[in-house]
Amino acid sequence: MSRFAAPIAEQIWDMKYRFKDAEGKPIDETVEDTWHRIAGALASVEKSPSEWEPKFYSALEDFKFLPAGRIIAGAGTERSVTLFNCFVMGTIPDTMGGIFDMLKEAALTMQQGGGIGYDFSTLRPKGAFVKGVSADASGPLSFMDVWDAMCRTIMSAGSRRGAMMATMRCDHPDVEQFIEAKQDSARLRMFNLSVLITDDFMESVKANGSWDLKFGDKIYKTVNALDLWNQIMRATYDYAEPGVIFIDRINQKNNLHYCESIAATNPCGEQPLPPYGACLLGSINFARLVKDPFENGADLDTAALDDLVRTAVRMMDNVVDASRFPLDAQAQEANAKRRIGLGVTGLADALLMVGQRYGSEEAAKITEDWMNRVARAAYLASADLAAEKGAFPLYDQDAFLASETMMEMDADVRDAIAGKGIRNALLTSIAPTGTISLYAGNVSSGIEPVFAYSYTRKVLQKDGSRTEEEVVDYAVEMWREKFGDKALPDYFTNAQTLAPLDHVRMQSAAQKWIDSSISKTINCPEDISFDDFKEVYMAAWDQGCKGCTTYRPNDVTGSVLSVSEAEEKAPEVDTGADVVYLSEPLSRPESLEGHTYKIKWPENEHAIYITINDVIENDKRRPFEVFINSKNMEHYAWTLALTRMVSAVFRRGGDVSFVVEELKAVFDPRGGAWVGGKYIPSILAAIGGVIEQHMIRIGFIGSEGGHLKSDPQAEVVAVGERPKGPACPSCGQYGSMRMVEGCMTCGDCGYSKCS
Repeated sequence: MSRFAAPIAEQIWDMKYRFKDAEGKPIDETVEDTWHRIAGALASVEKSPSEWEPKFYSALEDFKFLPAGRIIAGAGTERSVTLFNCFVMGTIPDTMGGIFDMLKEAALTMQQGGGIGYDFSTLRPKGAFVKGVSADASGPLSFMDVWDAMCRTIMSAGSRRGAMMATMRCDHPDVEQFIEAKQDSARLRMFNLSVLITDDFMESVKANGSWDLKFGDKIYKTVNALDLWNQIMRATYDYAEPGVIFIDRINQKNNLHYCESIAATNPCGEQPLPPYGACLLGSINFARLVKDPFENGADLDTAALDDLVRTAVRMMDNVVDASRFPLDAQAQEANAKRRIGLGVTGLADALLMVGQRYGSEEAAKITEDWMNRVARAAYLASADLAAEKGAFPLYDQDAFLASETMMEMDADVRDAIAGKGIRNALLTSIAPTGTISLYAGNVSSGIEPVFAYSYTRKVLQKDGSRTEEEVVDYAVEMWREKFGDKALPDYFTNAQTLAPLDHVRMQSAAQKWIDSSISKTINCPEDISFDDFKEVYMAAWDQGCKGCTTYRPNDVTGSVLSVSEAEEKAPEVDTGADVVYLSEPLSRPESLEGHTYKIKWPENEHAIYITINDVIENDKRRPFEVFINSKNMEHYAWTLALTRMVSAVFRRGGDVSFVVEELKAVFDPRGGAWVGGKYIPSILAAIGGVIEQHMIRIGFIGSEGGHLKSDPQAEVVAVGERPKGPACPSCGQYGSMRMVEGCMTCGDCGYSKCS
C-alpha cells in the first residue's frame, strides 16, 4: 500500500516521478516500488549492493530523505537522462566560433533535462570594436537573446520548460542594459538574471563613491556606485529581477578556493559552480524528524538526523558514479571534486512542531543549531567515505583545511578530515523543493516559511477535467489530527504575514553552515516603501548572505496569492473572465476591428503585412482571423496556407495561444536574422511574435502568452482589462504565479519553472 499523506502527493508522484513504459503503463506499482528502484540503482555502484540497498531504502521510506526530482524520476530507469539537476556551463570565449560552440553545449545539456547557468561578463560590450571584421560588437545581451531562442526551442521539443541563469559583473560596461533587460515583457523569458556584486562595489555604494564600468583594461564609463545600486534595486522592486549574488564572498568561502573560480550559479542560485560544474541535490525532511510534535519538550531527533544525513551523503556520492552526463567535461568536473548539495526541507513545519515562530530570534538560533548538526554529520560521513573509497581527486589537505568553512568547524571534524581526507569537496546546499515537498505530503518548502495553511488547488484528471481539492500544510494537518478544531497558536505564521527582515534573519542563520548557497525568496508586501525594500538587500549583505532574491507583487510578474487568515484558504484569483466553451466555429460578423503589422525581414525586398481581426464575444475580445500578405511571390503559397490554417484555428475558439508558441519555435536551417536588436530564428517565428504581441495588446493573454499551455476550454479576459501578471504556462490560470525559492510557481496546479 502506498503511504501518501495527501491525495496531491500521490498525484505528484504519478505525474512526475512514477516510472512508466513508453505507452504510459506504470512500472512502479506503488511508491515503495519507486523507493526500491532508487535504492537499488544507487546501491549498484557499491562493492556490496545487497548490504546498502536496504539502508538506502530505509532512508527514502516515509519521505525522510528526498533526493531531487531528477534522481527520483531517473534512477534505475536506464533512460538516457542526467541525475544532476543543473549545470554551470563553460566560460564563453569572446569569439564568434567560441560563442556558438558554447550554445551547442547548452543545447545538448538542456536536451537531457539539465538547467544551465552562464556568466556573460566575458563578452565584450555593445559597440566595442571587433578587429577581424572591422565592425562593432553587438554585445552580450544580443547573444543572450540567441540562448533564449535556443532554450525556447528545446522546450518546445521536450516536455519541460527550460531554465537558465545569466549573470553579469557589476563592473561590465553593459550592466545597466542587463539590469533593465527583462523590463521588456517579451524578452529573455527563459532566463533568471543576477548581477555579480563585488566587495569593492559594496564599499563604494556605502561610501557613495564612483564606479568604473570596464572591459579588460579599458574604462568605458564611470558612474556613481550608489546610483547603479539604486538602479538594480528599482528594477527588482518593480520587476522582481535581477537578483543579487555577492560573488567575492562566494569565492572567499569556497572550500575549493585553491583550484577554481566561480562566476555563475545554477538557475535558482543555490549552487555557485565553476565552469562545467554540476549540482547534485537532495533534502533531509525535518518535518519527519520531530519527536513529540506540539508537546512540551518537542525537539528534533538528533540521533535519527545524524544517521539519516550519513546515509544520504553516501547515496548522493554514489549518484556521481551512477549518473550520465550530457558532456564529458561535466563528468570530469563532477568526478574531480564530487561536490554534492545536501539540504533540508520542512524547516518551517518543524519549527511549528517545537513551538517556535518562524523568523523570530529564537527560531533563527534553533535553525543555526540544526544546520550545524547537518553540516557536522555530513562532513564526518564524507571523511569516513574518504577512508573507505578515497578522497576527491583534487583534494589538497592543507589548502582545504585552510578554507573559511573548515576554520569554523569543530576540532573533531577538522581532525577527522586531517586523518582521513574527505570524499566530497562541498556537501551542503538548500535548493528549491516545491514539488518534492508536495510529494512528501505538502511539507513547507526548503527553509521557506509556510506559504499558506491551506489552499484550493485545481487538479487535472485523466479524462481531461479538473477537480478542486484542499491542500493543507503538513504541520497544520498534524495539528488538526491531534487537536481537532482547536485554534492555531499565536506562533503559527506564514508568508503572508512575515516581515521581510525576518526572512533575512532565517536565511543568514542557515547560511552559516551551508558551504554552497541557498535558494530562498524574500516575499515583500506590495506596499513596501522603496527605502525599506533596499534595506532588505543591505541587511542580506551585512548579515553574511551569499545572495538575495526578493519578490514584490507587480503587474509584470504577477501577485502573490492572497490568503484569508480567517478561512485559512487561498481564494482563487478572480480575473473577471468567463469560460468560453466552443465546439463549432464562430460565425463571422460583417465587420471586424483589427490591426495590421509590418515585418521587414533582412535580405527580403518586400515587407510582409499581417492583419489580425478580432471578434467580440460576451464583451470579450479574442483573435478571429489573420491575413498574411507580401508582394514577394515566393512567399505566396506558404503565407496563404498559414492564413487559412491559423484563421481556422482562431475560429474554433478556446485557448489558441499555442499557435504563438509553435510558430516562435520554428528555426530556419539557413539561419535567422537580427530584427530590432533581437535574434529571430525564422520568418515564421517573427510572425508568431507579432501574433503574440497582438494577443497581449487586446488582453487575450498575459505578458508570457507565448509560453502558455492551458486547457482547450480557456478563459478570455474582458475588453480593456489586463490580468495582473502572466498566466501559468501549464494550466493557464491568470494571477496564480508566485515566486517560491527563486522559482515562479503556480499555486493552482503546482507547475514550477525550476522542477
